Amino acid sequence: MVLLKAKFSFQRRVKLAQTLWLLSWVSILVSCLTFGMGVFLKVQLWIHNEVMDNTAAHAVPNTVITAGLVGVLLGLYAGKISQDSLDVTKYPRWKPLMIPFFCISILSCFLCLAALILSVAMRGTLEDSLKIGLRNGIRFYKDTDTPGRCYQKRTMDKLQMDFQCCGNNHYKDWFEVQWISNRYLDFSSKEVKDRIKSNVDGRYLMDSVPFSCCNPNSPRPCIQVQITNNSAHYSYSYQTDELNIWVRGCREALLCYYTGIMATDGAAVSLSFFLQAAVLVSLRYLQTAMEKINSAEEMEVDSEGYLLEKGISETLSSSLEKTKALFKTNQVETGGGEAGGS
Repeated sequence: MVLLKAKFSFQRRVKLAQTLWLLSWVSILVSCLTFGMGVFLKVQLWIHNEVMDNTAAHAVPNTVITAGLVGVLLGLYAGKISQDSLDVTKYPRWKPLMIPFFCISILSCFLCLAALILSVAMRGTLEDSLKIGLRNGIRFYKDTDTPGRCYQKRTMDKLQMDFQCCGNNHYKDWFEVQWISNRYLDFSSKEVKDRIKSNVDGRYLMDSVPFSCCNPNSPRPCIQVQITNNSAHYSYSYQTDELNIWVRGCREALLCYYTGIMATDGAAVSLSFFLQAAVLVSLRYLQTAMEKINSAEEMEVDSEGYLLEKGISETLSSSLEKTKALFKTNQVETGGGEAGGS
């Protein structure tokens, strides 16, 4: 049974071709936007690569970029077909390429769905990557003389100032690591010796944070040293006063930032999916409506278009049988070639 059959007069075929041309160019514009958003996400992930533990999250922008690029190429192809569809001298050259085009278009639609699913599924992976990467960034903050970690301090300072955050989960993460290099400590000082001796691992720990955690909007000069010591600062109560450092953790800030970008990518990919599906359906109707028209005299004749020549289950069964037959033919040819060679 023919699926979704429709009758097309010459005027309806013209309108269908015009609609297809318009949909193709809108699809191209949206695919360009999708491609650009994928590139933007890729660049942003690359910028903060030092505070990420792995590159698994790059699967999202890579898929979005591929979906956008394929969408642009398919849109250009469909737009050209729509222009040539009403010219019987040009349209026949496209007929052999229709089936491969439909197959690639369907794969492109699945690629858009994969990009959309990855945008949601990768959130947990991204959070774990940021958790470990930021923890290492804080731990190696002081290693400005160590090859491979020379820029870790600059990266963390810039990150905390740009995203108005402090630490991994919160500012107290800095209390648990020695973030001041030994080269800047006076080991002849009794205070330094006492702090190092009081720690089991022999590290110089204190209740302080780097300057990049300071909130410049605070009217009070930044209290970044001895944060929990009320007596060290005038008119200060650690428990009740509003701290003049950023209290939000950088993992939460970065996760919100990337989640927002991925949500925008998901919206662009969804729109691209619907437009590509609309182009695919329109082109299929145009192809089947033009299938039996071979001369200029037949252009005025009414024709029928449809999505599938048979039902969905019958089409799938037929396609599966053809695929099996193709593989069997290839195996026979390969076997015959080996036998002949021996």
